Amino acid sequence: MANILSTSNSALFAAQQGLATTAHNIANANTVGYHRQVVLQAAIGGQDEGGGFIGKGTEVVSVRRVYNEYLGTQLRTVQTSQGQLDSHYTQASRINNMLADPNSGLSPVLQDFFQSVQNLAANPDARGSMLASSQSLASRFQSMDGQLRELRVAVNSEISTTITSINSYAQQIADLNDAISKAQSGSGQLPNDLLDQRDHMVGELSKLTKVTVAKDGSNYGIFIGNGQPMVVGSTVSKLAAAASPTDLSEVEVGLVTASGTIRLSENSLQGGKLGGLFEFRSTTLTDTQNQLGRIAIGLATTFNDQHKLGKDRTGAMGSDFFNVAPPLVSASSLNTGTAVVSASISDVSLLKASDYKVSYDGTNYSITRMSDNVQVSSTATLGAPGVTVDGVNIVSSGAMNLGDQFIVKPTINAASGFKVLVTDLNNIASAAPVATSSPTTNSGTATISNGTVDKTFSLSMLASPITLNYVANVPATTPPSGTLNDTATAPGTGFSFPVKVTDINGNSTIYPAGTPVPYSSGATITFGATTPSPPPAPQRHRRT
Repeated sequence: MANILSTSNSALFAAQQGLATTAHNIANANTVGYHRQVVLQAAIGGQDEGGGFIGKGTEVVSVRRVYNEYLGTQLRTVQTSQGQLDSHYTQASRINNMLADPNSGLSPVLQDFFQSVQNLAANPDARGSMLASSQSLASRFQSMDGQLRELRVAVNSEISTTITSINSYAQQIADLNDAISKAQSGSGQLPNDLLDQRDHMVGELSKLTKVTVAKDGSNYGIFIGNGQPMVVGSTVSKLAAAASPTDLSEVEVGLVTASGTIRLSENSLQGGKLGGLFEFRSTTLTDTQNQLGRIAIGLATTFNDQHKLGKDRTGAMGSDFFNVAPPLVSASSLNTGTAVVSASISDVSLLKASDYKVSYDGTNYSITRMSDNVQVSSTATLGAPGVTVDGVNIVSSGAMNLGDQFIVKPTINAASGFKVLVTDLNNIASAAPVATSSPTTNSGTATISNGTVDKTFSLSMLASPITLNYVANVPATTPPSGTLNDTATAPGTGFSFPVKVTDINGNSTIYPAGTPVPYSSGATITFGATTPSPPPAPQRHRRT
């Protein structure tokens, strides 16, 4: 009877533990990170009673959680990717909302500016509205650049906050490693709830950065990014926000050691929210600022070139209308040499929306385009006149030491520096510097277009008026034909300066001074830096 009661009692005890475990599962149904637990039973070994082995009932061997390590690893991988994408998307949406806004975007003010220039071409009294639209355009460039700079500050702040969170999770995981080791050292049974808490902390950490877990007995070894050890047993490495050596306004990640803080590259901390922030800042945000600056430089430079070809109300040639900010060059705080690097824009049409890294390996100076990480130049000297890459001229003076670096940002300040330099309406150069006319004594039906000039024009090129004369061939031909000359040369001897004639098919011929220049109806004549186009239509009389 005693054996029967003892056996039954073991069954009741096992059932009681099963009920308690079930109750525990129900109670934690909404607990984040909790995994269902099950009771594992085993038969108590029987005793030989002479007629055979008689069982003694059942016992609870262990309580295990229903957890799959492979699926847990897969989940962390997905959380890391999602964290990076969500972080990048959230920040990029702010830029998209700013640029795409139909009222506060760049497109509306650009259209207003170009329309005001067209209105000025048709109406000389529209200078006031043209100047106002120019100032609105400058304000919009500055405002948009300001918003991008504020976004950069916000991203730096989020990076710092994320670093703090990573340190916190790492410390909690280390504490749980210690607690699990102590709990398991006595009975050898797994402390399921502590394991759940640790796995949950690892999962939360994986949302912030890429996590690799290495098991060492009951402990987790945590490695982040491309293999940086973060937790080993109960020992924790600490990360710290550190200023970039090449840009003190940007936050990077440093590893705190007994000898100081070691800088970790952005590429070594991929994945998760931190990786998404780094990716957004180095690609989308920097590219947007550079693209905006490139537009500002292109517009300002092109308009300045055109404005300097015109005359203002005082009769003076135009000056720069918009300010063009120079490239920004920053030296690494780790440099040991005395070199100073400067940069200037030599060809706006070749500009890329990219920054450039200038470094010295002890023998050669290399220039790397950072947008695609392509080395665009390697040279043994970087002194004057320097090296030109993508329309940017880079010059170094002084001595660089091995490992010295400089960052060149050609367009980063262009939008913030986009300003209207002309404040007086009388200084808007909207009048052409050359004029064409034909006397009333002409007997033919010839016409001549208004003259145009190119960027090499100066007033000294046309110190005195030039008269074009047409001399018909004798005998007369149909259609009429002849030659052109200026007043300083005899008929049939061309011009006293070289002339380029471009026919209606686009074929160009340069006629040296003193050589006959055949007449071609509809052709364009270019001399000096002026172009009357098209030239006179056929007539048989000299034109003065």
